Amino acid sequence: MKISKIGIFFISLFISLIVGYMGYTIWCFSDKDKDVVCKELNIVFTDKFNIELISKAEISKIIENNELNPLGSSFRKIHTESIEDLLLRNPMIKKVECYKTPSGKIQLEIEQRRPKFIIAGHECYYIDTERKLIPISLSNSFYVPVVSGRVTHSFAKGKMFDFISFIEKNPFWNAQIEQIYVLDDLSIELIPRVGDAVIYLGKLENYEVKLNNLYQLYKQGFNVIGWNRFKRIDLQYKNQIVCLKNEAELKKLPVDIVQSMDSIDLKKL
Repeated sequence: MKISKIGIFFISLFISLIVGYMGYTIWCFSDKDKDVVCKELNIVFTDKFNIELISKAEISKIIENNELNPLGSSFRKIHTESIEDLLLRNPMIKKVECYKTPSGKIQLEIEQRRPKFIIAGHECYYIDTERKLIPISLSNSFYVPVVSGRVTHSFAKGKMFDFISFIEKNPFWNAQIEQIYVLDDLSIELIPRVGDAVIYLGKLENYEVKLNNLYQLYKQGFNVIGWNRFKRIDLQYKNQIVCLKNEAELKKLPVDIVQSMDSIDLKKL
């Protein structure tokens, strides 16, 4: 169906009116911005993890030091995109949204990164939930698993990240393991919260099976004779757990129990 010249005229006129109205609206609101002065910078943390890697005072200071402080400036001179770009360069910050409100406030919504564990050694830093390295927070302290020893960046963001993810999903081990130590050959020692024995895990391979074996031992063995009878528990051998006796406690144990717990065949549990 062909459109007449009159039809084309009215269509063109309608489009022109819409474009003109939009232009007028934008001009109107922009013109109003001339008279609006920023009365307040409202900083809000949108994450719900009860952590503070960076404080509101530090955020305000960063903005001020870069001559982007909006307080007392007209809305027309405030560039919210510049504030967003500035703050996103901070390694503690994951997302930023900055916008103007009709009441004369600049609303700044911050989502912080979430630390998953801390590396404490020659270097000290967090690994966050997206495998990114972030510096230690000077604003606040909070509990995350501690990893020390010989830890490279790639090892921390790779195998160690996967291991800690496994621990977090297991209620027993998440509550039991207090610290992880990486030896020079990249084998692992675990420091438990309960008991004095160091748990030697070996390399980060088949750790699901190794820790499940130890869990069975905890339930069926250590609950009977106690958890403080040994100073080292070795999980590196297949289907076997080797326990090194704590000599200070040895005299308190019946001989038959000590001998039976010295090396345990898991197939018999």
